[in-house]
Amino acid sequence: MLTLCRWLAPLAAAGTLHAATLDVEVRDFAGAPVADAVVHAYPKSGPAAFRKRDAAVEQLDKTFVPLVTVVQTGTSVQFPNRDPIRHHVYSFSPPKPFELKLYSGTPAAPVVFDKPGEVVLGCNIHDNMIAYVLVVDTPHFAKTNKDGKAKIDGLPAGDYEVRLWHFALALPVPEARPVKLRADETAPSAWKIGLRALPPKPAR
Repeated sequence: MLTLCRWLAPLAAAGTLHAATLDVEVRDFAGAPVADAVVHAYPKSGPAAFRKRDAAVEQLDKTFVPLVTVVQTGTSVQFPNRDPIRHHVYSFSPPKPFELKLYSGTPAAPVVFDKPGEVVLGCNIHDNMIAYVLVVDTPHFAKTNKDGKAKIDGLPAGDYEVRLWHFALALPVPEARPVKLRADETAPSAWKIGLRALPPKPAR
């Protein structure tokens, strides 16, 4: 077993060394950074394999945390309730309608998001609670931080179609971009998008 591990280690390292990176920056038309934008890349060579990742949307202080979650199609998501009160989580979105009736703690069974698309979450008890799950058909994705920046690491070299999403995106939706990534390369991708005005968050 030790010999096998020693043989596999250089191969794993080589795969990491020769991967490409997509370096993304998203700003609005006024030049301000846009947080919680999701960039997802699709290899033109064909569908990428499923990559199992843990995902959870918490309820904390009558708020869904995080506001935006991105998962690959087929991912199971937990909905732990960290509040001392019960919540009733639901979605009417076509990609994944579901309902978790009044509960505390963590439901025994996670919710499997088995179709791509935008899923809007709400709470039947607290109308101000809202969050989003974006389900994508690729393991290559990232979400922008408060500075409007995101990075997708470990991409095999090749041709990709890169798409962008944001829950407050104003029409028209940005077109998908063709990107060619070379091994050991970091490729920049800058986006400017229009956002619709959002109502102020209600006070807790």
